[in-house]
Amino acid sequence: MEQKTILVIEDESNIRLNIIEILEEENYKVIDSSDGESGLEKAKEFLPDLIISDIKMPGISGYDVLRELSKLKETRTIPFIFLTAMVDRSDFRLGMELGADDYIFKPFKMKELLSAVRTRLNKHNVIIEDNFSKTNSESEDSESYQLLDKLLIRINGRHIFITIEDIVFIKADNQYTNLMTTSGKTFLMRRAIATWEEQLPENIFLRIHRGTIINMNMINKIEKIGGGRMSIRLKDIDEEFIISKRYATKIKKENK
Repeated sequence: MEQKTILVIEDESNIRLNIIEILEEENYKVIDSSDGESGLEKAKEFLPDLIISDIKMPGISGYDVLRELSKLKETRTIPFIFLTAMVDRSDFRLGMELGADDYIFKPFKMKELLSAVRTRLNKHNVIIEDNFSKTNSESEDSESYQLLDKLLIRINGRHIFITIEDIVFIKADNQYTNLMTTSGKTFLMRRAIATWEEQLPENIFLRIHRGTIINMNMINKIEKIGGGRMSIRLKDIDEEFIISKRYATKIKKENK
């Protein structure tokens, strides 16, 4: 079984350290933060399997962290558990409206915390597995699965959701392919360009070279570069993408 990663955001060091100790004893990999700002950045960087966060902290609150993560495609589906000493009904309602999966009220017992963690991780796994069985007939070794408008990819044993339209380009890199998203994140995967071409919707993605697929919605301009060749510039990307003659005619038709 793959080791799950949990991010703990808690400004009270004794509580945070106790949680870390208990989770590590249960074989979870733990990342921690003592404030909301750094917790938000670590969530974006590490894409944990679950987040446990205090609500009231110096700087931005746990609500703010969840609100910001809910805006990002890569983090909006991460299970989120609040730790809180507040018992006001309006506080509870706000958290649920923002998308919190559970509340644990301070003071709490560690077995209560572990139970909530297991429940949320198991529920998340069931959703993933159900989507696999309903939408895919690929082998268990496949690194990606298409779920309606999302792509579920497996990186280093972990599953990450990517909205298909957020893929900027996919480029061959020796035996791998390098996928870049609009957020600037890149993912290196052992998957052939031809396989990507078959899987991605042809009304959005276009193969411009034997080793490159681009998102047509991201095209900034097409340029002639001499010798009868052409190149493409994508929005907010410095790299120039060469168009092979084989695909040039098709690209001209798509961009008339």
